[in-house]
Amino acid sequence: MLFARALLFNIWFFGITALLGIAALPVRAFARPFAYRYARAWIRLVLAGARVICGIRIALSGTEFLPREGPALIASQHQSAFDTLVWLTLVPHASYVVKQELTRVPLFGPMLVPAGMIPVDRAGGAAALRELLQRAAAARDAGRQIVIFPEGTRVAPGARVRLQPGIVAVARHLGLPVIPVATDSGLCWGRRAFLKKPGSIHIALGRPVPAGTGRDALIAAIEAHWHGNPQAPEPVDKSVGKIQGTV
Repeated sequence: MLFARALLFNIWFFGITALLGIAALPVRAFARPFAYRYARAWIRLVLAGARVICGIRIALSGTEFLPREGPALIASQHQSAFDTLVWLTLVPHASYVVKQELTRVPLFGPMLVPAGMIPVDRAGGAAALRELLQRAAAARDAGRQIVIFPEGTRVAPGARVRLQPGIVAVARHLGLPVIPVATDSGLCWGRRAFLKKPGSIHIALGRPVPAGTGRDALIAAIEAHWHGNPQAPEPVDKSVGKIQGTV
């Protein structure tokens, strides 16, 4: 049954992606200001498929810290591709920090920049870091919510890696509080896993770490929330919902 549901979801996912990717050509050419709304519609369809076909739902806690408007900086755990989708349904205008290679993926890749994402050349060294900070500042000034993954890659549930300093540089440059977010998405939607397991993916927002917090204290605060015991989330139906920290 799991295999059949996973197969059906993949047909849904790639079918929707191909169809909307082709239909996005005129959006990219003539209606770039609508690119974000178009991307959000795609994500809603993908997550609706995950909910209906695979039985995956979202359980959200710490909603008092969820940005409702204006700029924000979100430091999320990264366990699966799900994490790179869901924030478009949770905040008004998410801007993911993504690896530049994703912009070259056929169909959806060219929509990333028009939709407000922040591509980064992870092999670009100091020049790439400066560009990241400039793009992040532009996103902040546009009132967007910047999502960064300080682990730098997808990490299996229960595993730990050293957090990379990119989050520190971005937080210092933007002068924004950092909202730490813990998740267990990898339990239902594994890294490069074909099978998707039914259940609730928990997303727990923590108290923002004040702007200007020093490097060690910032990293310690993020890790404490990620690996501590956040308040148990309440289920919500979201049928919709090398530089480090990139998708």
